[in-house]
Amino acid sequence: MNQPANIPLSCYIRTLNEASRIGPVVEKVVEIGAEVIIVDSGSTDNTREIAQAAGATVIDKKWEGNGFQKRNGEDAASNDWLLDLDADEVLSPELQDEIRALFTNGAPEPGIFSLRLVTVPPVPKGVVWNTCNLAWRNKLYHKSIVRMPAHAAWDQLEIPPETKPKRLNGALLHYSFQNVAQQMAKANHGSTVRANETKLKSKGFLALRILFGFPFYFSKKYIKQKMYRAGVYGFACAAVIASNRWLKDVKMYELHLAKKGRNEI
Repeated sequence: MNQPANIPLSCYIRTLNEASRIGPVVEKVVEIGAEVIIVDSGSTDNTREIAQAAGATVIDKKWEGNGFQKRNGEDAASNDWLLDLDADEVLSPELQDEIRALFTNGAPEPGIFSLRLVTVPPVPKGVVWNTCNLAWRNKLYHKSIVRMPAHAAWDQLEIPPETKPKRLNGALLHYSFQNVAQQMAKANHGSTVRANETKLKSKGFLALRILFGFPFYFSKKYIKQKMYRAGVYGFACAAVIASNRWLKDVKMYELHLAKKGRNEI
C-alpha cells in the first residue's frame, strides 16, 4: 500500500514504558502523513523500538513535569502545526479523514481545533462509550497562537481570549485505563502531582471540600457526564474518577497539617 503524502503536521507523544499501547497510536498518525515525535523519559521496556518501527522519531528527555515535557515535544517538532496525543489516544478513521482534509491544500490558516475524546473501557471487549464520559480537548493547534504551559503539573492549552477553537467530530479513542486497579493507581499519582505543583488552597476551604465535595465530584461524572449509561461498571469508574479530584483536596490538606506539626492534632 502506498504511503500517504506528507502533511505539515507534527504529533508529539510523551512515553514511559508504553510498549503495550504505543504501536497503534503511532501507526494511525503516520497513516495520515504526519511527523511523530516520541518524548521518552526513560522507558525500560521496548517502547522506543516499537515506536521507531511504527515510523516515529524518538528523543530521550528526563522527566521535567507534565507541561515541560510537552514543551520538549513542541521544540523537537519540524512543523508549526502540532497534534498533542497521549500514549493511550488513537485516531479513529473518521478523525484521520478530517485531519487529512484540513491539510489537503497545504497548511491551513493558524488556529486551534478541539477533538472529541471518547473512552474505550477495558471490558467488555469491543465496547466504546460513545454516549457517556465524553470530553472535548484542544489538541490540534498552531504554535504561533499558543504553546503548552511551562508547568510541572498543568499540561493543557490556555486559549487566548480572542481565539475560538473549532471542532472536529471524529472520535479520538481514549484507552485511558487497563483495569480499575490501574485506574486507581493513575488517580493516586495524578492527585499527588497536582496537590504538590499547584497553588495551595486555604485549609478551611479544603476541609469543606473533603467533607462535602465527593458527592458533587461523583454526580458530575455519573449524572452530568451520563456514566450511568455504562451500568454498574460505569458507576464504579465514576467513583474512581471522583476520588482522583477528592484525593487532591485531601493531599493539599495534609500539606497544611505538615506545616503545623504534631501540635495540630
